[in-house]
Amino acid sequence: MHFTSAEITGLLGSYLWPFFRIAALVMAAPIFSSNFVTVRSRLLIALAISIVIVPTIPNAAPAVEPLSGAGLLIVVHQLLIGACMGFMLQLLFNAFTIAGQIIAMQMGLGFASLVDPQNGVSVPAISQFYLIFVTLVFISLDGHLILLQVLAESFVTLPISPTGLPHTSFRDLVGQASWMYASALIVALPAIGSLMMVNLSFGILSRAAPQISPFSIGFPMTLTLGFAIIFITLPTAGNHLTTMADHILQMIRLLVRPNG
Repeated sequence: MHFTSAEITGLLGSYLWPFFRIAALVMAAPIFSSNFVTVRSRLLIALAISIVIVPTIPNAAPAVEPLSGAGLLIVVHQLLIGACMGFMLQLLFNAFTIAGQIIAMQMGLGFASLVDPQNGVSVPAISQFYLIFVTLVFISLDGHLILLQVLAESFVTLPISPTGLPHTSFRDLVGQASWMYASALIVALPAIGSLMMVNLSFGILSRAAPQISPFSIGFPMTLTLGFAIIFITLPTAGNHLTTMADHILQMIRLLVRPNG
């Protein structure tokens, strides 16, 4: 069998360019980008996904030399596209991490910190609980499969080319940071309101009966009520996750569909 240089370049490009986008997504997306997942494992996952997705791509890869200037430009754009898609999904998980931090500070458990294995930083234990809960629910809802579906669709809506994402997409991406904080506040709002009423009650108690120390009963009472509030509002957190995941996946679709 004899292959021309053009055929070899086309075959290499058909798998090489999508691999960079997929690898950037795997490196940036939650679950895949956790510190307990080694770099070699991420590369193998990206390679396996590329082997499955590439045959389903209808658009042919551009016939560009991989080591040329245009080829390097395509590589940069594919890495940016994949990293932006993974970063947007990170906003979903970080919203619940921030919500856990808010609740922990209201409960007085801000000092109880654990090392987050996904990001490698210390976060309150409540944040770690919410992160594990969100990860399990996201996987049980086949969110990772929907993410792969959105990734496969991105090669149709945003074909591989030297142009990449328009500048408006980066502006919309930055704007989603405010959505992350607003969503975290919505998740933590029941705990904020309830614990604020508890603290207000102890403040009134300390003024009405100064001989009763609010610190002796306030701290354990706040912890107990905080855990009770988490237990009661945990089903609503699952509903919030479903709504927020649907929103963020739609935003990822819009990100890779610059022409609407």
